[in-house]
This record gives sequence, structure tokens and C-alpha cells, in this order.
Amino acid sequence: MTTTATHSDKKESNDLLTPTDLDRKGTAQVGEELRYLLADVFALYLKTKNFHWHMSGPHFRDYHLLLDEQADQIFAISDDIAERARKIGETTLHSISEIAKFQRLKDNSAPFVAPKLMLAELHHDNLQLVEYMRNTHEITSRVNDVATTSLLENWIDEAERRAWFLFETIRTL
Repeated sequence: MTTTATHSDKKESNDLLTPTDLDRKGTAQVGEELRYLLADVFALYLKTKNFHWHMSGPHFRDYHLLLDEQADQIFAISDDIAERARKIGETTLHSISEIAKFQRLKDNSAPFVAPKLMLAELHHDNLQLVEYMRNTHEITSRVNDVATTSLLENWIDEAERRAWFLFETIRTL
């Protein structure tokens, strides 16, 4: 069932309009990008936990712990992303259905995935997340949202580190 915005809904969304010195057109662009980014972060978090829970094989302990550590790091930025959107007067995700609507990273619901394939998929997803973050960084830089730009730089570094660790676990010498 699709609902349409009513006058009351518009008033309530205006009630969430946090004052900012940033241009409203720019904050709308950043807010939209942050919704996409947050959906991707939740998708990557759940996939990383999925693979953590379903890891098997001779390197079980090492991979299990690596993925748990990475999932914690991914989840930790979710609140920062959502709160940043609110700080600039935008809204963020409200539901699982909105995550599904905005996510760009692909889910993996396969009943079994070989350990090396899990790690390779997560490596790819983290690199894809870096690309999305760099695109968002371009937008935040253009609209002079230096705080979001700065956060993105740290998140990019963390995602690159995760990708590096995953790469090193799957490469053959």
C-alpha cells in the first residue's frame, strides 16, 4: 500500500528541519547520498555478520574473528551517518523497506558460500563502498559540507583497511 504525504506529514518533516548555514539544495543532495550510504552500510553489515555466522573450514577461527571485528566497525559508522543527516536538517532511513529501496550493494542469501568466496565478495563490497563514499565526498566538498567530508575521509580509510585485510586473506602467493 502506497501512501501520499499529507499536510500533516509535511508539517512534521518541517519540524525536523535542523537549522544550518549550509545551502538547503546542497543539504538535500547530501541527505539523499547519506540515505544511500546508510542503506549500503546496513547491507554490508548484515552480509559480514551472515558470513561470520556461517564461516567454516580450517581457518574458521581467524576468519570468524576477522569478520566479527569488521562487522563491528561497519555498524559503528551507521549511527554517525544517520546523525550527520539529521545535523544538516535532513531525514534518514526509517525502516528495513527503505534499506532495501536505497541499498546498492547486493545481498547474499545463499545457504552455503565457500570461505574464500565469502572473503572475496566482502573484499569487492568494501571496495564498492569506498567508491560510493568517494562519490559522496565529491558532493559534500562541492556544497562545502566540510564536516561530512571529513567523516567520509575516515570512513574511506577504514573501508580501504577492511578491503586490504580481506585481500590479504584470499590472495595466493
